Amino acid sequence: MGVNTIANVFINGKHVCEHRGGYTAFACEITDFVKVGEKNTLWVRVNNAPQLDIMPLVGDFNFYGGIYRDVDLYVTDNDCISLLDYGSEGVYLFQEEVSDEKASVKTVIKTLGKNADKLTLQVQDIDGKTILSKEHAFSGKQQNPEVEIPFEIAKPHLWNGLKDPYLYSVVVELKKGGKIIDRVKQCLGLRYYHVDADKGFFLNGKHVQLRGVCRHQDRPEIGNALYKHHHAEDVALMEEMGANAYRMSHYPQDPYMFELFDKKGFLVWAEIPFVGPGGYRDKGFVNQESFKKNGKQQLIELIRQNMNHPSVVMWGLYNELKVQGDNPVEYVQELNKLAHQEDPTRITTAASNQSDKALNTATDLICWNKYFGWYGGDVSGIGEWADKQHAALPDMPIGVSEYGAGASYHHQMEELVKTNPGSYWHPEKWQTHFHEAHWVAIDQRPFLWGTFIWSMFDFGAAHRREGEVQGKNDKGLVSFDRKDKKDAFYFYKANWNTKEQMLYIAERRLTERSQANQKIKVYSNQKTVTLYLNGKKLGAVTGDYGRFYFDVELKPGQNIIQARSGKKLMDEVKLIYSR
Repeated sequence: MGVNTIANVFINGKHVCEHRGGYTAFACEITDFVKVGEKNTLWVRVNNAPQLDIMPLVGDFNFYGGIYRDVDLYVTDNDCISLLDYGSEGVYLFQEEVSDEKASVKTVIKTLGKNADKLTLQVQDIDGKTILSKEHAFSGKQQNPEVEIPFEIAKPHLWNGLKDPYLYSVVVELKKGGKIIDRVKQCLGLRYYHVDADKGFFLNGKHVQLRGVCRHQDRPEIGNALYKHHHAEDVALMEEMGANAYRMSHYPQDPYMFELFDKKGFLVWAEIPFVGPGGYRDKGFVNQESFKKNGKQQLIELIRQNMNHPSVVMWGLYNELKVQGDNPVEYVQELNKLAHQEDPTRITTAASNQSDKALNTATDLICWNKYFGWYGGDVSGIGEWADKQHAALPDMPIGVSEYGAGASYHHQMEELVKTNPGSYWHPEKWQTHFHEAHWVAIDQRPFLWGTFIWSMFDFGAAHRREGEVQGKNDKGLVSFDRKDKKDAFYFYKANWNTKEQMLYIAERRLTERSQANQKIKVYSNQKTVTLYLNGKKLGAVTGDYGRFYFDVELKPGQNIIQARSGKKLMDEVKLIYSR
């Protein structure tokens, strides 16, 4: 269940449990409250008013309310695999040592009751064939025993990101009196990875340039109450663009997203909603025990509910905290320690917009949210900034957790003019220019272990008073309703998508031109592109970072621009030149 933000559950008018936090699952034991054979009333009371003791305190996104994820009713034997351990499935797979030669995994199973006979564990390959079996017999009548079952796989088939997201399955069965009374199945993707301060991210011993995106889980009219097909559509758009990494900003998202990324091979940064002001006046941290307790609860929930997903390679501990007033550094250090206690196999990271060294080194890795050419500065500043940070922290792997600029596909102009972020006018041309400059600089700096575009999609932010529509953050590469892809989407597709041939004439929405002499830009992942103007071949050119430029002279009235590459790729636009 996902309920934002405080949920109190009642059965037949009696209080069962409370959960504080809007983005993780929770479970309530209702056995003693249910009247067998009678009609029972389930009531969930929800409150999404801001609370100083619940993360997040602030955020540049909408805090929706209500029950917005699936609610499941489980009926089990008195002896069962526990569902009451921070909303998890009760089975944990610790990849203690993985290499090309051998994988050593420790399975921890938490159970309820004291009368079960044994636990069995099977490892199945991707076709469902059992390749390994182990069992554990219970001795005595220990209440709620926790069981460890280690196993090894020689020459494992590794989970290798987009190239080969191979998944084993681990099936755990609890037996009593010779009968199976409970069964849990979890995916297992065996992989190893590390991050180098100079060379970036390595998966299974090979360098992977993390080409990431961020995304909020919302849509127009339905908020964050998304169906599975909404999540699937979002991931399909990321795949089309060629992304291979995902920052789950700024909170744990729907379990189906984790499943999709496991199967697709994305590398995921999952984080708790420890969110700072991002330029707004409120604070993301208050130094009170109830707030700190809640943050630790949400971190444990995030890890225990999602630790078996191979796509998750790092836990995020905060976003854009400030050190003024209550300083969060000591608490972040506590969270970092807790994350490693809960899961010694993964890396911690955070998204900073501060220069405080203590804050920026409180996690294993660090990233920054940088907006050169949007919130001040020039787009060329990203490269110089990255070089300085790398020099200042030579042993600390660094990356970029957010970079982006707003745009409306309805706002078109011929000139390239720097945009005022707080204004109504957010021309698409500036966003495209921003991303082109940023990606070229990023691609030339392999020490950036990962970079994440802000944002994949436009999203709701009720407090914003800028851009084409108030109440929306328009930095997405795709529109809020997912119907329109902005030009920057195709720029990244030309640079990132190596599986699908593509060709796209940019600035196509600027259909009326006031000058005869125009520079036409085409995006493609091919080596050469040929342009035709009103049926006349103008020639072929080679590209740079997927960009192909042609100087043309339009005739008065309608002009047909056609781009071609090879025998199959063709794109066409119509431009009107008025003197």
